[in-house]
Amino acid sequence: MSIITPNGANVFGAPFVEILEYPIDREAAVSVSANLCRRHKLLPIGREGGTLIVAMADPNDILALDDVSAATRLRIRPVLVDAKDLATAIDRYHRADDELTDLSNALQDQSELTSVDQVAEDEDDAPIVRFVNLLISQAIQDRASDIHIEPGEGSLRVRYRIDGVLKEVQSVSSSIQSGVLSRLKIMAELDISERRKPQDGRISVMHQGRKIDLRVATLPTVYGEKIVMRILDSSGSAKNIADLNMMGRNFEAFKNAYSRPNGMILVTGPTGSGKSTTLYTAIQEVAKPTVNVITVEDPVEYRMAGINQVQINAKAGLTFASALRSILRSDPDVVLIGEIRDHETAQIAVEAALTGHLVMSTLHTNDAPSAVTRLVEMGIEPYLVGSALVGVVAQRLARRLCDKCKQPTTYDEDYLARIGLLIEEDEEVFVPVGCSHCANTGYRGRIAIHEVMTVTEEIERLTVQRSSASEISRTALQQGMLSLRMDGWNKVCAGLTSIEEVLRVAV
Repeated sequence: MSIITPNGANVFGAPFVEILEYPIDREAAVSVSANLCRRHKLLPIGREGGTLIVAMADPNDILALDDVSAATRLRIRPVLVDAKDLATAIDRYHRADDELTDLSNALQDQSELTSVDQVAEDEDDAPIVRFVNLLISQAIQDRASDIHIEPGEGSLRVRYRIDGVLKEVQSVSSSIQSGVLSRLKIMAELDISERRKPQDGRISVMHQGRKIDLRVATLPTVYGEKIVMRILDSSGSAKNIADLNMMGRNFEAFKNAYSRPNGMILVTGPTGSGKSTTLYTAIQEVAKPTVNVITVEDPVEYRMAGINQVQINAKAGLTFASALRSILRSDPDVVLIGEIRDHETAQIAVEAALTGHLVMSTLHTNDAPSAVTRLVEMGIEPYLVGSALVGVVAQRLARRLCDKCKQPTTYDEDYLARIGLLIEEDEEVFVPVGCSHCANTGYRGRIAIHEVMTVTEEIERLTVQRSSASEISRTALQQGMLSLRMDGWNKVCAGLTSIEEVLRVAV
């Protein structure tokens, strides 16, 4: 790839390079240590004979050039790059894995550093503190949604959930298990002496200038406490309804539902399917200075300006039901309930929807029609469910194809007919390939697949008659509802995801 020189590059006397598009030589990139690259904000990107080409945010930094020359014993040719793009490239080629391995070995050799008493007094540069900080920062860089720290019989395993799939990143000696777990519990303000029952907490960290919250949950297992940290990056949550990638009829049906002045909207799906993101996005659309929006959540995942958010505190007697009663006395226009878990919460939510409030909440069901029967099973009268409910969204998250390496392909027509996918002449189906941009997975990011059901008069009548979920589903499909798999096929034909991903997440 050719090196281009924009007008501004002459200020530094060095050519300009689009580093994220440049074919970086991996051997050259790792020829300089990660510590040196981060300290001087530089990255070697190629080598020509005895000359090392080094991308720099400031090519006139003589000290940096001297340090790299001394470390590599090569002549240095600097090129100018964008500082933000350079940080991304450094994270891509200099992961924390090697340093984590070195630290774990050092901790294993000095196991006295991992005692509980000392962890509480550790300095910021202590090995156990550095090890934990690296685990968290690497997970954020890798766009992980969860960090799993799992004690085993002879080792401590660390896994990241990236784009919905778990990936093992570290397996270290169990001799440092006590120190790592205690350090995390201290950061989350949990009781480090209590190891027999689950605990919940929260950690806030700064990463590249932005605040990241982590929701921490401990679970006692036969080999010790397992810790799972959910990474809550509010900057990565959808803020615009277009970010949800709802297509055609789904978008119109959902918009009509949350634009109503009253009624109940439910978002259903398994844990980690993006229900909260969908609700927050809808709230962002309706939240105005003239509208009083109150949420009751457990926990409050994302802080939003201009919205009153209530954190559940069961120990203090503040449950979903008790909080809802107080909220309805606070003159709300829109109420968001984190999750409907029991009859009492469901009853108050339905009554609120019937008395002039717009109520949004989540429910654990497999598809949209099942939400109707689930509320009836929870003890809500069918005629109340039919009157209150205005729309249900079921969703799953599929991995999004990497735009830089996806390739079109062809499939056997019999196979496509068997799975129900009809491809038009002007449409292409893509498959994942893998490149440095997507860590050779072929996927980068995730996309939601939706099933949006509008509660029409026919569906309301079926609800009152206590009809089954399959009957309600059949009627909704006849009225134009797209099933999860049908919406998945639309996103396959749009080049957003692959056939295999849709088959993995949608029945």
